[in-house]
Order: sequence, then structure tokens, then C-alpha cells
Amino acid sequence: MPYQNYFTNRQINIPYLVKIGYGKIGRIGKYLIDKGMSNVALFWSDGIEELIGGKLYKGFEQHDIEVVCNKIVQYINIEEVDKVAFNLPRNTDAIIGIGGGKVIDFAKYCAHLLKKPFISVPTSVSNDGFCSPNTSLLVDGKRTSVKSSIPFGVVIDLDIISKSPKMFLYSGMGDMISKLTALWDWKVAFRKGYERYNDFAAMLAYNSIDILLSLPEYNLSSSEFLRNLSTSLMLSGVAMEIAGTSRPASGAEHQISHAYDNISKRPHPHGIQVGVSAYLCALLQNNPGIDKIRNFLLTSGFFEYVASDPLSKEVYVQALQQAPMVKKDYYTVLSEKESFIKAVHLVETEAILKKVIR
Repeated sequence: MPYQNYFTNRQINIPYLVKIGYGKIGRIGKYLIDKGMSNVALFWSDGIEELIGGKLYKGFEQHDIEVVCNKIVQYINIEEVDKVAFNLPRNTDAIIGIGGGKVIDFAKYCAHLLKKPFISVPTSVSNDGFCSPNTSLLVDGKRTSVKSSIPFGVVIDLDIISKSPKMFLYSGMGDMISKLTALWDWKVAFRKGYERYNDFAAMLAYNSIDILLSLPEYNLSSSEFLRNLSTSLMLSGVAMEIAGTSRPASGAEHQISHAYDNISKRPHPHGIQVGVSAYLCALLQNNPGIDKIRNFLLTSGFFEYVASDPLSKEVYVQALQQAPMVKKDYYTVLSEKESFIKAVHLVETEAILKKVIR
């Protein structure tokens, strides 16, 4: 790898507006006007406006915020996003996405195309996508990761997050713990000469995990847990922006999950698949963090939850075989010879994996 590649400078963006706490939805109007934004385009997940729109609009009225576009997002094909983005009123100051991953990605990419500030308002914290510099859109009918821009602002109302189904919280936990296996893949890829490595991004990613693991217990309804999980996932997104790649947050475990999505007729939430796969990959890697991963997923109730609705063994083995082809020229532990055979053996024999993949 050319030595001068280490000395390329580029601009790094981080969220300017960050609010995590209770009752934040009603204060978004104030946050916007404080930043000089008065005309906004709103994008919602289906059904969310009826649940929390009243509080949001009340705050907007108090601060003279005008909604210049109000749309429920049902599709995420890239052509639809392009069409909507370039038909937004010219006086749009900011674009706001409120809801789950689909609407966050839709609104984020609209803002990226128009070079407008994007305010991310997730109603669940099931993965780090709400603060990542990437979007997941349909391109030619296939779910594809598309480069976009990190949000200008992130507003997380813990009143709303606390009412989200446990499935989403467990998904967020699975996505978060997977950073340990993703970081291992990244470092080994660097040592083999396939990737550049950013020490600061890696340090931030490791610290984002520690924020979650530092909790004395994992009470999914406690404010401390909800705040720490939200913060951890947000910092994971920032680590990707600093690195200029998804490497700090995505390795073999994500490849397996993407392959599972493509094969399964009933895929599980992203973070559920990723959390299970992180445990498998940590075993393949002889990862020094394997005990942390196992203990976290056991004591938090993650494995018990997944065991109640396990992944399909037949589909999972197919996903293991296809995973290395999800991204070409992308080194992970699955790139190693015999990894597939070892992985299948673990699925068939390892006590925890036998419960969560059946």
C-alpha cells in the first residue's frame, strides 16, 4: 500500500445538534429555530404521526416552524427518493426523518442529494443507522448500501424509545456488540495490506461499546440503559464517518446478516441476525473479546429472546456460504480457508448456537 495514502486529508462531519432525553419531541421546534431553521420537510414512518405528531406540531406552533412538505414513507427505491428530493420546495431549510430505519434512510438520502441539514429522529434504536453516513436503499430491486451524509442533528426521545417493542432494543444490542468482531476483521485486513486503519475511529468504536458494557445490569426499561444504548449506537455512526468506511461497525457478521436477508422469506431484525453472527464470528476469530460478547448476550437476555424465535439453520448455512460474496475484495474472517466448514461445525455443535439457530 502506498505510504502517502496515510496522509490524505478530508473533511469530517459530526452531528452538530444532539439531544437525548425525555420529552424531546415537543422541543424540536425550539432546537430548529435556535439553529435558524424555520421551513422543514417532514418524513414519517407509517402510523408514527398519529402517535407523536401532536407534541411535535405544538412545539412547531410555539416557534413558528412551517412544514413545507409532509410525507409518509412506504418505499425506499432510490428512484423514488431522487424524485421526491428534487421536488421539495426550494425554501426547505432542513429535512427531518421520524420513525424507523426505512424513513431515516429515505430522508437522510434526500438531504444528502440536496446538501441540506438532516435531523434524525428515530423512534427505536435497533441499529446504528440513525447516525451513520450510509443509507440502505433499493437499487435495481436489491437492498444496497449507498453513501450519504452523517446527520446534522440527532434527537432521541426516551419516552418513545422506552415504549418500543423489546425486539428493537435487543436488535440494537446485537448490532452494538458486533463492533468487537467488525473491529477485529478491520485490523486483520489492515495487517494483511487490504485496508487503511484509523486509530481514532477504532478507539471511538471501542469506547462506544464500553459505554454499554459498563452498565452494572441490563434493565431494558431503565433510563440509564436506554440512554447508554442510544449513545453507543450514535457514536458507532460517528466512528464510521471518521474512518471514511463502515469498517468500524461492519464485518463478517454483517455479511452473514445481509446474505440471510437475501435468502430468507422471513428475515429477523438486522441486529438480531448480526448479534448471533457476532458470537459465531468471535469464535472463528479466537477474538479476545469473546467472553465479553458471550456474557453480554447471555446476561442481557438476548440469547434467550432469540431462542424463542430462532434463526433458520437451513437458511443460515446458505447465508454462511454466500456471505463472502456480499462485498467483493472485503477481507473478513470468512475469507480464510476452511472458515465455512468451521462455521457450520460450530452451528451444529456449539451449545448456544444450537439454541438460537435451529
